[in-house]
Amino acid sequence: MGGKDAKYQVIYRGEQLEHYHPGEWVFFQRPKECGGGYWFGRTYDDCFWLEFDKPVSLRDGIEYILIANSVAARAHLFDDDFQLLP
Repeated sequence: MGGKDAKYQVIYRGEQLEHYHPGEWVFFQRPKECGGGYWFGRTYDDCFWLEFDKPVSLRDGIEYILIANSVAARAHLFDDDFQLLP
């Protein structure tokens, strides 16, 4: 399982997702017979939304979370002097 502040959970083979918070990141470990890796996405009340259409490594998924959180933290900032180049 992810840490308290990590905002993600890791569900290993044979385990079940016991509880979730809508929008929380979750990794589901795939069977070795199917190639291993993790299905990675977000949980919502009515679905599990896959972030990628293929399995990912735990490392790649965590790096993605860090980048996504960094972008989300700056999403409200605007550059008033922004101009498109001709």
